[in-house]
Amino acid sequence: MEMKETHFQSTHAQFLSAAALRDAGAELDTGEMLAAMDNAWLDIRSGKAFGTKAVLSLPEEDFWRDSTVAHRRREFLDERLGWKLSCLYSVNERYGGVKIIGANSFNRQLGLPRSTSTIVLMEKKTLRVLTIMDGTSISARRTGSYATMVLDAFCGQDKPVSVLLFGTGPTARAVVECLNYRCAERIGKFAIQGRSIGRAQQFIDAIDFPNSLNLEPAEETSLSKSDFIITATNARAPIFSQDELARDAVSLHLGGDEIPESYLQRVLRTGMVVCDDLRTVSHRNSQSIALHFSRRGLSLEEVGPLLGLHDLTMIGAPPVRREGPVCVTCVGLPMLDLYAAQATYEKYCRRSALDRR
Repeated sequence: MEMKETHFQSTHAQFLSAAALRDAGAELDTGEMLAAMDNAWLDIRSGKAFGTKAVLSLPEEDFWRDSTVAHRRREFLDERLGWKLSCLYSVNERYGGVKIIGANSFNRQLGLPRSTSTIVLMEKKTLRVLTIMDGTSISARRTGSYATMVLDAFCGQDKPVSVLLFGTGPTARAVVECLNYRCAERIGKFAIQGRSIGRAQQFIDAIDFPNSLNLEPAEETSLSKSDFIITATNARAPIFSQDELARDAVSLHLGGDEIPESYLQRVLRTGMVVCDDLRTVSHRNSQSIALHFSRRGLSLEEVGPLLGLHDLTMIGAPPVRREGPVCVTCVGLPMLDLYAAQATYEKYCRRSALDRR
């Protein structure tokens, strides 16, 4: 098969650091990122984009055996290390991509991000590497985009949506960024729940993009009064009890095992349970919904369809909400990273071409 000469023929893969992308003006703005995610979901549901994920979780006991860190263990009684090496790989009609993630919550004690991502972008036909880029910010922002999809699909439009966000890290920031850009006119109160009121306020004060949301630290009554609850934490145990939520609240879970089984049982009985990809959530087996079944010797992938669980990757639009609570679990699809990296790379190429003129 004869192939036309294109920029895909380059033999030198350039590493694009976050600083290089920023200096070149190639970082995606919020609108560009959300447009890339919209394109990704269209192609995922039409079968044009597909991929999978592999995760190597490392035992925390191995980490704490190191005498240089053992004395810090008590600081992580309520937080999982989340010590893992992950690989997400996918293709679409033009590109292939691999994202490599190294994560450990202890990294923050060293002044480092908890999670660092590197994305390898390839031309699809030859699978030759086009570029390698720092994907840490890209990864957080694509995860934040889930909040806009869930709010659009499952939150009512008859009144302003009150939001409660658990978390003050990069993913939480991306959630605020995306909701502010696409859904601000639909949102009323927006509460931030951090490890303390002070940390929540610091998170709010650090917002450096134009923001029209009414952000405030969470109060004791915020959970019961919220229509949309988003969890973006690395908590070791459930962060709320099921009795604290409004009966018909929508919840989006972007962390691990952070929601109570009693809440899941209620949603399975009276509402809707949704996964971004049922098979991937099941195989990952690190989030509350998958663990709910695996602890009983069952498989979410096998039992889920029988119980009417929904899958956002299935052909067509997101499922139509019925009465009752909605619980959405998202493990992070590799195709979303691919489309974000593709859009970033193409913007970088356009900017570089202009600079050469």
